[in-house]
Amino acid sequence: MRKIIVTEFITLDGVIEAPGGDETNHQHGGWQNKFRNPEAGQYKVDELASVDSLLLGKNTYIQFAKYWPTQSGGGFADRINTYAKFVVSTSLDKADWNNSHILRDVAHEVAALKQTDGGDILVYGSGTLVQSLLQHQLVDELHLMLYPVAIGGGIRIFGDQRTLNEFELKHSRVFDNGTLLLEYTAKQ
Repeated sequence: MRKIIVTEFITLDGVIEAPGGDETNHQHGGWQNKFRNPEAGQYKVDELASVDSLLLGKNTYIQFAKYWPTQSGGGFADRINTYAKFVVSTSLDKADWNNSHILRDVAHEVAALKQTDGGDILVYGSGTLVQSLLQHQLVDELHLMLYPVAIGGGIRIFGDQRTLNEFELKHSRVFDNGTLLLEYTAKQ
């Protein structure tokens, strides 16, 4: 069975953000850029190399599809552009980025995807999708890069859901910039 691994950049007050910080109109957007670190960057390269496909929400997919197809080389671009990409959306009509597939139903189609042959599946960002994955208990691992900052508002993956998800600490690490890496596995 394939695992779904959710990876997030997250603040002390639970706000998530992409490295660019431009996906929301927030006065403190871009906070993640202030904490760039070579060790954390290498971790992200290794994390991507450990899977063979991506699961993305519509907004994250659209952002990625605008940027990554024009990139090449390095630890990210070639992998992201060739990996299978599954985008969960009820409103997206087409997904033209190489090797992209639209899924409409989190509870059934993502659960079925986990049963297919292949490597693990990585979820970047995708706050609304992650909330739904947690609600349906489809998250096998959480990789959180916890940044030493609180910004007071923004997108949160641990919102108003009422489903109990229990995780066990698999690994932790502190980077020189004060960022804490926390890897959790879902309790069975």
